[in-house]
Amino acid sequence: MRVMPAGVWRSATRPVARHRLLSAALFLALLLRIDAELGDRWQSWFNDSFTYVRAAVTLTPETTRPSGYAVFLWLLSPAHSFLLVTATQHLMALLVAVMMYAVARHRFGAPAWLAVLVTLPVLFDGFEIQLEHLIMADTLFLFLAMAGITVALWTPRPSWPACLAAGLLLGLSATVRSTGLPLLGVLAVYLIIVHWRSWRSLAAGLAVAVVAFGVPLAGYEAWYDSAHGEFAMTDSTGVFLYSRVMTFADCSRMSLPADLLPLCTSVPPGQRPDAQAYIWTHASPLWRLPEPVFSPKVNALAERFAIKAIEAQPLDYARAAWDDTVRSFEWNRSVFPNPQTYDDYLFGYTSPHIPLSPFGGYATPEAYYVRGATATAIVNPFASLIRAYQRWIWLPGTVYGLILLAGLYGIARRWRRGGREALLPWLCSVVLIVAPAATAEFDYRYVTTAVPFACLAVAVAFGSARLARRGAGGGPDSRLADAGDDQRDLAPDSAA
Repeated sequence: MRVMPAGVWRSATRPVARHRLLSAALFLALLLRIDAELGDRWQSWFNDSFTYVRAAVTLTPETTRPSGYAVFLWLLSPAHSFLLVTATQHLMALLVAVMMYAVARHRFGAPAWLAVLVTLPVLFDGFEIQLEHLIMADTLFLFLAMAGITVALWTPRPSWPACLAAGLLLGLSATVRSTGLPLLGVLAVYLIIVHWRSWRSLAAGLAVAVVAFGVPLAGYEAWYDSAHGEFAMTDSTGVFLYSRVMTFADCSRMSLPADLLPLCTSVPPGQRPDAQAYIWTHASPLWRLPEPVFSPKVNALAERFAIKAIEAQPLDYARAAWDDTVRSFEWNRSVFPNPQTYDDYLFGYTSPHIPLSPFGGYATPEAYYVRGATATAIVNPFASLIRAYQRWIWLPGTVYGLILLAGLYGIARRWRRGGREALLPWLCSVVLIVAPAATAEFDYRYVTTAVPFACLAVAVAFGSARLARRGAGGGPDSRLADAGDDQRDLAPDSAA
């Protein structure tokens, strides 16, 4: 029998040893997700879950929100299993952590402890685990967006194939959740920063990224047009913006045409309900109109009204958006916007009610999807363990704010030595909490999705600082630390 030489054995086992911290974290995180599956078999439900499943079984885009997630459900539907859906979503979250670690270690030379540390919120936050267990779009969105950011950061200056892949992945994320749309602007800012020395490379990268981003959106809008006769993503953007402004809009301060007057309310701003009540309840004047709330005409009217309100009361609008953004950084989670929504983000004691809506010979579209029962089976002791875990292990909003500040400090402190690259994930995180607050309303799941990008920004900023210190000594990484090198992934510019 041949004996492997000691040197060969050490070389073969070094990669495993090098990543043992990540492997241990992934193993523990996997155990938590297995417990969640065994405790809440095999899924959790949110109000929006039912519209996603109906869109999946009918393969028809919803008018209220992008239905890219419904396509994902449809692709998995031959298995007739929500276990497959939630298990895939749990796996996606683990892969998000792997992507974060790989970028921090491979690209920016972050120490292993830091690269693992920044993955802990996505691996171990109890609310993150529960979000993955919901039949909801957020985990798929996070996976696609993080994959796009990973591709963009993988090399010092993204080539056109990298711009193509990043743009395509971010475009796909926008078909899953509309908050992915502003990420194209964030990517464009990043490309300008890293390609500013070469206008030709910048123009090529921007053009490829924009076209790639637009391809899935154009395909989605063509699908929407075939179903609803309108080339659009939804018929809800104006309605959601209307709900945002109705917390402060004062028609006496606005010059409104006659067709917008029915959208006013006589309730004083201080006595009005939260923003979402102006979409989903009869407190909204939109319900007085003869057309459905989510229809092209109502959506257009609501958008015009909202723009008028913002123009007449810009400071009130800024304050409303600011107040909802600041909620992201509160230490404790408050019962917001209402008890039902808050409870939907908790592993429960009983299965939630699934509204009856006969489809395909079954009581509900959800039953049709699995060809059987759809109630969540609560099985102890697994369910009690994950409930207790979620109660105590989660990331407070204040800590998220500190992570953002740490990333911003690293960006500013090491701007010319790699810190500027951290601006890409940092801006993604900020956009993902500001955009919903400015266009609709705050929701805790938006914060949960934004946190991993802020964590990655910290690893990039401080990992690049470490790489720069190593390079300053003339070691093998010195060419990566040279701020004046136009092609840091190739030889230094001064090389012959």
